[in-house]
Amino acid sequence: MRVVLDTNVLVAGLLSASGPPGWIVEAALAGELEPAFDMAIRQEYAEVLRRPEFQFSPAQMEALLVALDQFGFHVVAPPPWPIALPDPDDEPFLAVAAAAATMLVTGNLRHFPVSSRRGVIVLTPREFVNRIKAQKP
Repeated sequence: MRVVLDTNVLVAGLLSASGPPGWIVEAALAGELEPAFDMAIRQEYAEVLRRPEFQFSPAQMEALLVALDQFGFHVVAPPPWPIALPDPDDEPFLAVAAAAATMLVTGNLRHFPVSSRRGVIVLTPREFVNRIKAQKP
């Protein structure tokens, strides 16, 4: 399943393997998800995961980044998001979700006001995992 993952979902999943973000990271590592991203998002992933305050091991970071590159769907130059968000750094996530015709999973719904989504489905990690599990026979 193709999906855009906000950076906070990856961080939360690496910090704790239990819970929905952990499940999402494991699914991404296993190739069960097709994360969609552009170069700006990919660079943010690498920069944030390398922040010393998280203390992720180089092996953890490398494994996740390699899986994202291997199983991911690279969106080339999506159009800029036409509606301002509370944090302009979040705009590429909606732009990529729209360009890839998929949903965005984030731990910060308030960063993506409903009035700014233009039809893009934005889910919490729990909502996303529940949706996936409901689809399985």
